[in-house]
Amino acid sequence: MEVEPEVQDRMLQAAGAQLLPDGRKGLTIHGWEIETQHRPILNSRLLQEWEGKLQTPHLPEMVFGESSLVLKHLASGAKLYFNAFDALKDWKKEGLPPVEVPAAAKWKFRSNPSQQVILDYDYTFTTPYCGSETVDVGQEKQIGSDEGKLSVVWKDCKEQIDMAKLAQKENILFFDEVILYEDELADNGISLLTVKVRVMPSSWFLLLRYWLRVDGVLMRLRETRVNCVFEDGTNPTILRESCWRESTFQALSDKGYPSEASAYSDPSTISQRLPAIKQKNEKLEFVDNK
Repeated sequence: MEVEPEVQDRMLQAAGAQLLPDGRKGLTIHGWEIETQHRPILNSRLLQEWEGKLQTPHLPEMVFGESSLVLKHLASGAKLYFNAFDALKDWKKEGLPPVEVPAAAKWKFRSNPSQQVILDYDYTFTTPYCGSETVDVGQEKQIGSDEGKLSVVWKDCKEQIDMAKLAQKENILFFDEVILYEDELADNGISLLTVKVRVMPSSWFLLLRYWLRVDGVLMRLRETRVNCVFEDGTNPTILRESCWRESTFQALSDKGYPSEASAYSDPSTISQRLPAIKQKNEKLEFVDNK
């Protein structure tokens, strides 16, 4: 439900937050600048440029190449960001084999009926992408030191995001969803990469989700959750959890679940039906490179 502007202003003021100026979408809060950008899909010229940079003739049907989510920690210059190019770069690097589809479905993949069907690449654009991070050149500030250069790196940890606390009722100061790329697999399913962010008075939380459904064949869900609880001090605590799930339609049917693709339109409602095949907990570390 949309909040009245006056109410939103009061909530922002109470939380010590401010909307970004000049029509930008986002806000600043507790030393963070959080911004989303929504741009049109890449035109043919830019698509060709991307094909050259990525060294592939294959890209999703809809690439929102200039859309992004950026979260910048102003005191250190550290920045977390999410975009389609880095995600597709990781897709290309992972190089999964193509998902096998029935012979009848291969006909639907033909762009030209006179051409032979060759599915010799990962046409689902499955990506292991968990986001990008950097420290802005010229803006890095050493935490606890006046010398050296700051860098950031994710390290394995046992700490977990407090999902119970995130589920508690709290004012939403800012929420947005950004589509990075999408492909309908020639009407054989969906391949979709999105990132959602919400900012509360106590923390920010984001969900990067890759969702794949090859109708009648396979479902795949790769999710990355990142959380930062606002606290005193310069060095923020940022946790990241990644979970990969997937299952064939046949395996789901064997467990008594529906086998129709129409039953699986929303990944949020069926994620627990898909067995987890990989999980990882990480914490962002600020490294002093003296």
